[in-house]
Amino acid sequence: MAAIKTLGSSGQISLGKRYAGRQAVVDELEPGVWIVKVGDFVPDNERWLHEPEAKAKLDRALARAARTPFQETDLDQLEERLRGGVKPNQTGS
Repeated sequence: MAAIKTLGSSGQISLGKRYAGRQAVVDELEPGVWIVKVGDFVPDNERWLHEPEAKAKLDRALARAARTPFQETDLDQLEERLRGGVKPNQTGS
């Protein structure tokens, strides 16, 4: 639906309260012709999370976490493992 809007003295227009606080991409096709798309902005330092390889790894990790029961960590055993004393899946006795 087309609507006529008046640009304010600072060059702003209002798209309505339902879009208040939302982010939008404004693409100027030519002087005076714009396409406005409301959406979510992905910060540059998080963009890698949306790359296919990283997304696939995250999906696998989330699936594994969902099917693996929670298990409390024995911090003494972990410390010993980190120091090289106990191999994984070996009990401390």
